[in-house]
Order: sequence, then C-alpha cells, then structure tokens
Amino acid sequence: GVMPKALATESHAPLLRGNSEDSSRRRRWGLLVTGGVGGALVALYAVVTPFVTPALRRVCLPFVPATSTQVENVLKMLQGRSGSVADIGSGDGRIVIAAAKRGFKAVGYELNPWLVWYSRYRAWRDGVHHNTKFYISDLWKVSFSCYTNVVVFGVPQMMPELEKKLKEELECNARIIACRFPFPCWIPDHSTGEGIDTVWAYDLKHSRGYETKSLEITPVAES
Repeated sequence: GVMPKALATESHAPLLRGNSEDSSRRRRWGLLVTGGVGGALVALYAVVTPFVTPALRRVCLPFVPATSTQVENVLKMLQGRSGSVADIGSGDGRIVIAAAKRGFKAVGYELNPWLVWYSRYRAWRDGVHHNTKFYISDLWKVSFSCYTNVVVFGVPQMMPELEKKLKEELECNARIIACRFPFPCWIPDHSTGEGIDTVWAYDLKHSRGYETKSLEITPVAES
C-alpha cells in the first residue's frame, strides 16, 4: 500500500510546475496591474492638476461652465457696445466665442491650459478663430487697460480686489459685466436675469464715483 518514491516524485512534479507557473502568472499580472494603475494615476494627475491648481492660489476660481441663459444675458449687456471684449476666467471659451459671433474681437484669459487649448479648438470648429484669442494667464498679472468691455465670472472673495484693479486700469468708457456675483461697492447701471443667471453691467464713468452701495436708512420718527 506504500507508493514507490519515484512514482510519488513524478506525480507531484506536474503539481509543483503548475504552482510555479500560476505564481509566475500572478506576478506578471500584478506587475501589469501596478503599471496600469500607476500610469492611470500619472495621467489623472496631469489632467486634474491644472483644474485644481487655480484653487491653490490666493483666490479660488474653480471652473463652472456658464449656462446658456448666462451667455445670452451677457450678450444682452453687450448690445450697442463697440470695441474689444475680454473674458476673465474664460473657462471653455463659450462667452468669447459667442461675442466673436456677434462681431466683437474677443479675448479669453484662463489659468487652466487644458481649457485654453479646448477653447482654441472650439473657436476653430465654430469658424471664429480669426476673431478670438485665448491666453494661459493669471488675471492678476494681466493689464486690461486696452479693453472697453470686460466680462467677469468670479467668486465673492476676488471681487473687491478685482474691482480695485479694473478701476485703476480701465478707461472711463469701459463696461464691466459681472456674472453670478456682483461687485461689492459699485452700483450696477443695468442688470438682467434671475438667480445664478443674473448679470450686472457697470459703466465705469458712472461707477467711479461710488465708494459704497450701502444706503443710509433714516428711521421714521414716531408721531
């Protein structure tokens, strides 16, 4: 009833080879999976970093696409205007492209290079690339003095400082169009839309005289 030693060795040899092959196969798959995951993480980092980086600067300015209603409201505020248009935080370029289709020379400033490249592609696709330009730029390092129309998609934290910057740089015939959030001190000359689609227009020749938009309320004396 005892199996011969040679026969036992032969019977276990295929099992040992099978275990070795399985182990080697698992190691190869492990390396492939590790390499694949590592490559995916590197690719994800390359794509996400430009989107996250603006949030790491002194003012968080995340990319939130403009709604079609917001775009239409901005175009309403540009009716009857002439000169060039600058879009601060131009995102995927939809405001710049819409303005170019209305005959404006329009320029977008955006910190995210992926969005700038995509905007250039969209402008080319829509046939308005000759009337548009897109720059990878930090808005705080750009002078907007050559523009007569400036569109701003900002966040509340940046509006006071941006208000001061634009007041110093723009000519008195400039119009500034703010989307989503108004400027803290200027009183808008025009506004349109509701909720997040609200757009405010400030004519600088009027806004320069205002230091605050707070109104002093005189209490009503009791009779």
